[in-house]
Amino acid sequence: MFIIVVVLLAVVVIGAIAFFFVGKRDSLPETAEPRQEPTPEKRSKPPIVDKKPDVAAPPSMATPEVETKPIVAQPTPEPTARPAAPTAEPVQPVVATLEIPAAKPVVATPSRPTSVRPARADSPDTVQAFKKGLASTRGGFIARLAQLFGRNKEIDPELLDEVQSVLLSADIGPKTAESMLETVRTEVARVGGTSEEAVWSALRKRARDVLGTAPTGIDFTKKPTLILVVGVNGVGKTTTIGKLASRFKEEGNLVVLAAGDTFRAAAVLQLEVWGKRVGCEVIKGKDRADPGAVIFDAVKHATSIGADVVIADTAGRLHTKSNLMEELKKVVRTSEKALERPVDEVLLVLDATTGQNAIQQAQLFREAITVTGIVLTKLDGTAKGGVVLGIADEHHIPVRYIGIGERVEDLRPFDAENFVEALFAKPEESRVEDVDPR
Repeated sequence: MFIIVVVLLAVVVIGAIAFFFVGKRDSLPETAEPRQEPTPEKRSKPPIVDKKPDVAAPPSMATPEVETKPIVAQPTPEPTARPAAPTAEPVQPVVATLEIPAAKPVVATPSRPTSVRPARADSPDTVQAFKKGLASTRGGFIARLAQLFGRNKEIDPELLDEVQSVLLSADIGPKTAESMLETVRTEVARVGGTSEEAVWSALRKRARDVLGTAPTGIDFTKKPTLILVVGVNGVGKTTTIGKLASRFKEEGNLVVLAAGDTFRAAAVLQLEVWGKRVGCEVIKGKDRADPGAVIFDAVKHATSIGADVVIADTAGRLHTKSNLMEELKKVVRTSEKALERPVDEVLLVLDATTGQNAIQQAQLFREAITVTGIVLTKLDGTAKGGVVLGIADEHHIPVRYIGIGERVEDLRPFDAENFVEALFAKPEESRVEDVDPR
């Protein structure tokens, strides 16, 4: 009996203990379940419970939405990185500078001249301006000729010998002097040998034949027309370029200047001053840059903006220095590569005050490169203006322009007829020369 009671008590105690632990274990999943929700097995159970209420789903669905919202807000820092990009755009200023010359073709008039013989070259004051500019020259050998004729009214062989001596001393060169004297002899023999006027007429006729009467203007048909200006030091190349640019600009041409004299900083500055004064763009390189490269860039730029004329300065060089003349040949070759054709004009600037030395310069430059025209400066300050005849006769190079003063308009297109009339004017005909027609 005692044993039965003990067994029953043990069963009761064991049952109570079991009930306690079972009840506690059943209560634990309710608090632990949220930790196991991320596992796929727990998320697969809601569909079974879904048949009754749909209440358990929203809490689990709401939590992912809250977690994704911060992710959407994360792109907000991106705009802070974008403002740095504009600082890496230095190309913008370059584009802005190129837009300015692009508008320049509008400046050029549709009807541009095909020749550079402006109307003002034939204006009524041209002869008087030439007479004034050639006063010093006419006071030289022309005045001496007039004295011969005034002393001897009869034209005899002895007088003709004296005429020959005067012509030989006139810086026109021996070859030209001899040819002019031969023309005088022929004319005097034709009219009977007693007329002073026959001698003056013969001199004028021969001078016209030597200088030619065909127009000597520059042809602007090809665009851009490249004009290389060459010559020795000190003849006035840069000043000539400025005066030419002023003239061409007045005629409605769009002009670009190339600072090809890279060996003298003063030459570049002087050309820039002329560019600002005339209103022409100046293309230049660095100090001691290759002159051919500067001219090449100027031609390409002029082509891109539709310019009519490129006038290129070159470094002055002694005509006796072969290495400098070789360098000039290279400049011409580089210019022709830029143009894809021969250079349109090579103007040789000569100083009239050097007399027959100018004839020698023309010879040596002509041997190195193709010279297409002559610009003779400082005719107003020398008695050696007869050198024009010697250059034209010996080298058959047309004279394009002559300088008879300091002003821009004093660089005049050469007109053979007016020049001869002014040069060979007899003293009584040329007294008006001292009055400036302007």
